[in-house]
Amino acid sequence: MRFSSLHTLVACSLLLLAAAHAQQSPVAAVDPFIGTGPEGHTFPGAAVPFGMVQLSPDTQIRPFKQSYKWAAGYRYEDTTILGFSHTHFSGAGHSDLGDVLLQPISGDVNLEPGDADHPGYRSKFNHASEKASPGYYGVTLEDYGIKAELTATTRVGVHRYSYPANKSEHILLDLRSSIYNYPGKVLWSRLRVRNDGTITGMRETRGWAPGRQLYFAIRFSQPLTAHHLYNRESQPILYNGFKTPGNTPEDTQSMEGRGLIGVFDFASSPKPLVVKVAISPTSEDEAIANMDAEVPAFDFDAARKAATAQWEKALSAVEITANADTRKSLYTALYHTLLSPSVSMDVDGSYRGPDNQVHKANGFNFVSSLSLWDTYRAEQPLMTLLQPASRTADLAQSMLASQKESPFGILPVWQFQGIETWCMIGYHAVPVLADAIAKDIPGFDKNAALDAMIASAKYAPYGNLGAYMKLGYVPVDNDQEAASKTVEYAFDDWTIAKTAEKLGRKDIATEFYKRAQYWRNNFNTKDGFVEPRLANGNYRTPFDPTKAGANSGFTEGNAWQYSWYQPQDELGLIKLLGGPDKLVAKLDEMFDQKVDPAKYADVEDISGMIGQYIHGNEPSHHLPYLYMYAGQPWRTQARLKQIVDSQYKPAPDGLVGNDDLGQMSAWLFFTSLGFYPVAPTSNEYVIGKPFVDHAAMHLPNGKTFTITAENLSDTNAFVQNVTLNGKPLDRSFLTHDELMNGGELHFVMSTKEKAAWSMKNHTAPYSMTK
Repeated sequence: MRFSSLHTLVACSLLLLAAAHAQQSPVAAVDPFIGTGPEGHTFPGAAVPFGMVQLSPDTQIRPFKQSYKWAAGYRYEDTTILGFSHTHFSGAGHSDLGDVLLQPISGDVNLEPGDADHPGYRSKFNHASEKASPGYYGVTLEDYGIKAELTATTRVGVHRYSYPANKSEHILLDLRSSIYNYPGKVLWSRLRVRNDGTITGMRETRGWAPGRQLYFAIRFSQPLTAHHLYNRESQPILYNGFKTPGNTPEDTQSMEGRGLIGVFDFASSPKPLVVKVAISPTSEDEAIANMDAEVPAFDFDAARKAATAQWEKALSAVEITANADTRKSLYTALYHTLLSPSVSMDVDGSYRGPDNQVHKANGFNFVSSLSLWDTYRAEQPLMTLLQPASRTADLAQSMLASQKESPFGILPVWQFQGIETWCMIGYHAVPVLADAIAKDIPGFDKNAALDAMIASAKYAPYGNLGAYMKLGYVPVDNDQEAASKTVEYAFDDWTIAKTAEKLGRKDIATEFYKRAQYWRNNFNTKDGFVEPRLANGNYRTPFDPTKAGANSGFTEGNAWQYSWYQPQDELGLIKLLGGPDKLVAKLDEMFDQKVDPAKYADVEDISGMIGQYIHGNEPSHHLPYLYMYAGQPWRTQARLKQIVDSQYKPAPDGLVGNDDLGQMSAWLFFTSLGFYPVAPTSNEYVIGKPFVDHAAMHLPNGKTFTITAENLSDTNAFVQNVTLNGKPLDRSFLTHDELMNGGELHFVMSTKEKAAWSMKNHTAPYSMTK
């Protein structure tokens, strides 16, 4: 993902170590790593699957232009923690959040965070004291001698702080702290101490999601002995209004402003202090209601046990037998895929929509954190296999509600906490809805979904769609992502056509099948590349297929990745290139090209390069599977091994790029099972090769689909034979129905010399061109 030209990586990868045996639970035998990777990934804190609270330590809050490597607030190489905030992204391509930062303090209180050299209220920590498992995080804050532990429910973060004896005990709340920070980001905030000792408040920020409001409520297991409220606003204020009651920080009960800090004092006690922090998108009272509903008591162990049970159930959807490193990587990947889209509503169904107004979800859970440019490819298709159908229905209904509430009347593009960011290109809520309709997932109005899909695809002011509909491509004259937009729009249009055809709306199907062919309008048959094209019909010259970034005509990539992006019509690509061998030659040249990394030093999204293949960015993810369309399975298998071996590892730097809310992890998970959804909505999965000895997928319909690999090893890396339910498979794909019916996909692995199946040209996967 990116904002402007950025593909900001979120800090820290939580690697969940798998059990030693397939029969063991994924959670019971967790022994996690915590790390950032070369650019950073996800957060190492406490959350439940798809939880609204994602509670994590923040190690640095840098000014906006220096924040790239701290997009989740945490990096493994940092040595201090400034506190624990309650909202984070799991590997997004930009950042925000870091709401409601708490720091426990013993002894004297400093109101400023400082930095590693001048620590302020931050504290040193050591990785040796860090403990993390699904739903739990613990660390010792060395400067204070405090053992900090975190767990969570869907809407409540639960903290337990064990203070040293005979030291004063404090909690500092800093409402200034924000990930991807800059002066003026906090538009307004409020903090008040209620008569019963409950702390409530809110803040509104102008960040990635402009005008985002978040409300909170805090309760402590011990009574306050004193409180102190401060406004440390640093920006000039021309008008202050009149003073609220209170002459000192200690006798002021409520405060509003843009630089608020609260310090809360407690009597020294041998008992740990338990802190409950509930959040709400709508109001302080709803935050209290969320707390009362989910964590009525100050029982940290009970909350942790419940969180562990949720992860146990979610991660046990797949039982994996593989070598230890592969198991570590795969259960880590599965963990990452289960963090979003996250719940974004109160227990009573109240949520904040893209119009920034409060609405009520009736009969569904409103979810947000929709990194749709990424997740339509593999993350959401994986969820349809591993999560109940109601989870996909919640997503569908949430997107349809957002379309109705949007001032523009279109589906979400990149939304979080209900607010649109307009990040990335395409209208990729469309293939998510189309895939759910193709798979007959119940729980939402299919015709209303198609109407919303059409509305998004015909909204001319968005992304130069007006020119696209008029010319059949997006001209590059005033749009420097034009070529990428054309091919991505065309794929989305194909999913609309498939949906319309399924629902019996033939006129719509005809219209959008025509639009689905528009990818051809940017394909220059003279050199075999998708190229930027001017409004007058000419291709822009000079043309360099390696040019990426500003003024390239492409989004986070170049022609070497985007020229093969037509998942709906790869046989059409082969025909335009002049035959299967020509596609193979292009793909080989892409993978084998000698590339100077310095050429892409200023394009932050380009990571994980193998030649011109960029695994750290999603437009490349389907490319190794294209050899299957050209009738050369062994090449797909060789490339997949090359990618998995070089781009993933069970270590703190185990991902080469940001996880993009689960897409990078979903790619690994699908690929390791032996198949991948190249064209979501086709209801087909393209065969690759397995990386596990055995995997049992426990499907939402109660059936089990099993993948087995006989003789799998580094040497036996090619498919000698493959059967489905005991019958030879003479095609290069599985269907969704075959998978959902349960059964066994059995691979016999061998060296390349003996890999008979891999050397044959099997029936190709779906393509518009037959």
